[in-house]
Amino acid sequence: MKLLIISLLLLPLSVWAQRVVFINPGKNNEVYWVTATKSMQMAASSLNMELEVIYTEREHLKSIDIANQLISRPSKNRPEYVIFSNDYGLAPDLLNLFNKGKIPCLMAFSSPSSKERSQTGSPRENFKYWIGSIEPDADYGGYITAVDLIKQGRQMNMRAPDGKIHLLAIAGDKSTNSSILRNEGMLRAVKESRDVILDQMVYADWSRKIAAEKADWLLKRHPSAKLIWSGNDQMSFGAMEELEKNGGAPGKTVLFSAINTSPEAFSALQSGRLSTLAGGHFIAGAWAMVMIHDYAHGIDFANEGLNLVKPMFTLFTKNDAAVFLKEFDNHPIPIDFKRSSKYYNPALQKYYFDPMVKK
Repeated sequence: MKLLIISLLLLPLSVWAQRVVFINPGKNNEVYWVTATKSMQMAASSLNMELEVIYTEREHLKSIDIANQLISRPSKNRPEYVIFSNDYGLAPDLLNLFNKGKIPCLMAFSSPSSKERSQTGSPRENFKYWIGSIEPDADYGGYITAVDLIKQGRQMNMRAPDGKIHLLAIAGDKSTNSSILRNEGMLRAVKESRDVILDQMVYADWSRKIAAEKADWLLKRHPSAKLIWSGNDQMSFGAMEELEKNGGAPGKTVLFSAINTSPEAFSALQSGRLSTLAGGHFIAGAWAMVMIHDYAHGIDFANEGLNLVKPMFTLFTKNDAAVFLKEFDNHPIPIDFKRSSKYYNPALQKYYFDPMVKK
C-alpha cells in the first residue's frame, strides 16, 4: 500500500472530458483533495473512462448548486455517473436531486451517518439511483494515530505530575461522518489507555488557521497536555505553529499526530516535528472509479455489499517520508488500475481494496 500511495502522490494532474463527474468537496489547491483527484484521474486513464472534477472550494452548499447544474445539462453533456462525498451531511439533499434527475451516483470518502440513514436508507432502497458507497475505515484511522501517539508519549515519558499522559484533540467538523468516526477511533484508543486523560476536544473545521487560534488558549488552559491528536495535517500544523510562538518545540515538548499525505506532512515526520502520520485514504475515489467501471460493464458489486468500508489507512515511518521527499520531483510509472477490475480479471472474486495492495 505504501508504495502505491507514494507513486500516486507523485503523479502529475491531467484533464479529462466528462463522463463521470466527481464533486470534490475540497479546494483546488488543497493537497489531500488534489491527491484524491490524481488517483481518480489515473484510474480513469487505466480504465479508459472520462472524468470531470468540480471543486466546491470548501463552500459546502455549493455541492447543491453543482448537482442542479449537472441535472440541467443537455442529455448529451450529462454525466453517466456522479461521485460525491457526504461532507457536512449533505447526502440526503444530493441523493434526492440525483434520484429526481435519474443520474446514478456513488458516494465515496464519507457516507451517511447513523442518524442520516433514517433519511437516506441504504443504497438502492429509498433512492434507486444511489448505487452504493465506498469509504475508508475512518474509525481505524483515528484509532491507529491515537494509539501510536500515546505509545510515543509513553516512550518519551510525557507524563504530568499526576502520573498521567494528558492529550488534546483537534477534530474536523461535527457533521461529516468521516470526521465523527475518526474522533470515535481516537476516543476508543484513549478509553483503552488507563494512563491517558483527554483534557479537551475542539473542532477546527479542518482549518490550519482555526486550529492555531484554538490551540492558543487550549495550551494555556491545559499546560499538562503533552500530546495533540488532530483529524488532519493542516490542523496539526496550525497547533504546532501556535506552540512554537509560545516557545515550545513540536516533537520535543509536545508530540503531534496527523492524518493525510501532503509533502509538508512527510517533511514534518522526517524532521521529527510530527510524531505520528497516517494516510492512504485518498485512494477511495480511485476505487470508486473501478467499481463504477465494472458496474457499467454489467458486473455489480452488490454481492460484496452496497456500503463498503475498507481499511485504507496506514501508518508511515520516517523512511517512508524520506522516499517520498526524494522522489517528489520525479514521475513514476503510472499505476494500472485494470488489475483491480473484475471486468479485466474475470477470476477476481473480491475487490482487494485494503492496505496490502501492492504496486
